[in-house]
Amino acid sequence: MSLFKKIAIAAVASMLALPALAQDFIAGIPRNEALIIQGPTAQNADWFNIWAPGGGSNTNGLQQLTTDTLWFINPEGGPDAWQNALAAEPPIYNDDFTEMTVKLREGIFWSDGVEFTADDLVYTVQTQIDHPGMGWSAPFSINVASMEQPDRNTVIFKLKAPNSRFHTLFTVRWNAAWIMPKHVFEKVEDPLAFNNNPPISLSAYVLHNYDKAGNWAIWKLRDDWQRTSIGMDWGQPEVKYVVYAASGNPEARVIAQRNHNLDVINDIAPEGMFSIMRDAPSTAAWLPGFPFAHPDPTLPSVLFNLQKEPFNNKDVRWALTLLIDIRAVALGSYRGAANLSALAVPPTGSAPDDYFVPMQDWLANFELDTGARTIKPYDPGLAGQLANMVRGQWPDIPTDEAQLQRMFGFGWWKQDVQAATELLQKAGFTKNGNQWLKPDGTPFEIRVQVEGDAIPTLARAGTVIAQQWSQAGIKATVDVAGPTHGQRMGTGDFETAIFWTVETWGGHPDLSFFLDSYRSDFIKPLGEIQPPRNLQRWEDPRLDEIIDKNRSLAFDSQEVTALGIDFLKLAVEEMPMIPLMAYNKFAPFDTTYWTNYPSAANPYAASGPFWSNLRYMVVSLKANPDAPK
Repeated sequence: MSLFKKIAIAAVASMLALPALAQDFIAGIPRNEALIIQGPTAQNADWFNIWAPGGGSNTNGLQQLTTDTLWFINPEGGPDAWQNALAAEPPIYNDDFTEMTVKLREGIFWSDGVEFTADDLVYTVQTQIDHPGMGWSAPFSINVASMEQPDRNTVIFKLKAPNSRFHTLFTVRWNAAWIMPKHVFEKVEDPLAFNNNPPISLSAYVLHNYDKAGNWAIWKLRDDWQRTSIGMDWGQPEVKYVVYAASGNPEARVIAQRNHNLDVINDIAPEGMFSIMRDAPSTAAWLPGFPFAHPDPTLPSVLFNLQKEPFNNKDVRWALTLLIDIRAVALGSYRGAANLSALAVPPTGSAPDDYFVPMQDWLANFELDTGARTIKPYDPGLAGQLANMVRGQWPDIPTDEAQLQRMFGFGWWKQDVQAATELLQKAGFTKNGNQWLKPDGTPFEIRVQVEGDAIPTLARAGTVIAQQWSQAGIKATVDVAGPTHGQRMGTGDFETAIFWTVETWGGHPDLSFFLDSYRSDFIKPLGEIQPPRNLQRWEDPRLDEIIDKNRSLAFDSQEVTALGIDFLKLAVEEMPMIPLMAYNKFAPFDTTYWTNYPSAANPYAASGPFWSNLRYMVVSLKANPDAPK
């Protein structure tokens, strides 16, 4: 047996030692038939129940390759952004948005040969309503009054209140409410305790094998791929096997891809990206030049746990904001390749034109009462300053202001230590030497939670911010949570965290992808799992009012943007999280075995391998005719 095969069988994580152009992969799978993707490490690898929390990994191919739902939206936008998947057509609402009718496709089958019908859709919704704690139980319970099933391919949802965004629960941009196999789960006593192993697939791939230690999972193209929505719309995929493999730290990922043993990287450190783009001719990226990265419609932020003191005080939150030098954060995290955002929406997709340009005057004139004076904290020139800091390394950076705004952002908040001091004093804090004391006289200390090497840019951002707060007299320590990061935030086991709680559709101005889940009905007490995506547990009657208004508007209404601006103004005033920048993801592709990856010039799908939209990339890739045989 070859060294490659021995190591691969033992663990995919060891693939850095493999020969550069090895022919076989894991138990004899031909390398030129396998797409190898950087994956996560599953904490409970035997768990494949994507509808219930169980410690498994939904992003190891499970949600990208086996699940399906009614509709998809390409986050890159464009004229073909909307995709009917299991549904035969877009949602049909009545005049007051209290009913939504779904027409389903015929001829789609589960991988075990059972036909998909409206029974599965009705069962999915009712089962999650009946079992609080399942992934979409809360939004279904709040919205659905009853369901009617006039025939095997039609479902009519009767809603408890008007909601023109109900369809978004079944519309994928990153994930959505996946349809459950009724014929499998109806035989289970407790769907919350069922591991669903092996999973029955409704999409083009099925589980082939997996590592019980959680290091890898292999998925194989279904023999009847044509009986899926993917097969109906996209034809036969050329990729036969998809391997999600834990690939080590950011440096190890670069080495693996240089050795052609890792086709798709989820994220690496910026210096690794810069190096691989300069030195590896087989590497492709979203952008051909600086910053190379894919700008996800996701907003990394400093998330505050608003159910913990003193973060429930907006003066404290604003003080912590004004202690940050965003230029140092951008340089320390992204080596300057950052797109700053002072608004609670990422500056990507259509957002620059929908929100950032129209709100510049409002931001410039926004006033903040520190308790001692009124200040205007916004600085529209910070992005330009950041560009000048990195221009020496990348001389091709443009000088045109409009281009710089699209590349580096439209501005951010000034670092203002004096204003932060006044705000903390307004909140009842005092200072003993260089140490800030809370109103009860105890030291003001903060834990800044980060994930770690999985997202190196955000881990570095957390380190820089913690250092800045510490220098200002607030003892801040970095808490590296690793793979438990998301779970801890879901239960509220954090004080502050570097992550995102704002994600947009990308190519559409409507903010419902995250905003609808911010309504106060969904907020859970600490210790209970907060439904996505309001991880900071922000509660405000003005926020509920905006959400309710948005639910009463058609998805494509011209009023959607105006309502989005109302939300963004409220978020600036309250600062429930500190928006930092777009999630510029350094996700290079190796073209040795596969070509036709998505790019800014050909944005047919999202490029991040954890995105469910990746299914469109997988089935669009072409085998490189010059690949090693």
